[in-house]
Amino acid sequence: MARRASAQVSDDGARPDSKSARTRERILDAAAEVLNRNGYAGTRLSDIAEIAQLQAPAIYYYFPSRDDVIQEVVQVGLRRTMAHVEVSLAAMPADATGMERILTAVAAHLEVVLQDSAYSAAAIRNAAQLPTEIREVQLVDQRRYGDLWRSLIDDAVAAGEIEPRLDPGAARMLVIGALNWAPEWWREERGSLADTVRTAQLLVRRGLGTGSD
Repeated sequence: MARRASAQVSDDGARPDSKSARTRERILDAAAEVLNRNGYAGTRLSDIAEIAQLQAPAIYYYFPSRDDVIQEVVQVGLRRTMAHVEVSLAAMPADATGMERILTAVAAHLEVVLQDSAYSAAAIRNAAQLPTEIREVQLVDQRRYGDLWRSLIDDAVAAGEIEPRLDPGAARMLVIGALNWAPEWWREERGSLADTVRTAQLLVRRGLGTGSD
């Protein structure tokens, strides 16, 4: 299943609809695809160039190095994941419970990493492989996303919706870890995205909840 999604970003001053911006976007799209398939170590500029329909040296007109291409894919991926979750949460009614907000975040996270964005999946799948320079940049957005989840868990704890014997920090990391592992095993032939989301939500509700709902 194709999971191509445009970065729609440009740091070289080009207009979003210019030829230069479109070429840059093709490079990033191709890099996300290669990263998902081959991992950080196996990502070569020649493979990116082939998918982007360019000569490999042409990439240096847009990016100083292979790692600069990868770093931007990772940043776009992490920010896209957080943005999708934030938009989904913002659309909820004001009287939504803490657990309902957590379950909405579970669904939104899986939607973006499994179906909507190859960038998001690439950022998650390659986090442990990245060199220190890229990893330090990635951690800035990763911590922001962690803070979002911390607030969701803390709000549910304060409302008495979380099993009191649970360690909220450990619970948060276990939930995010499970969600982030999904791109490694999920394939549409194994079950629809909707079924996978429902299963994840049920596990989270039963695992975190007090059992009174």
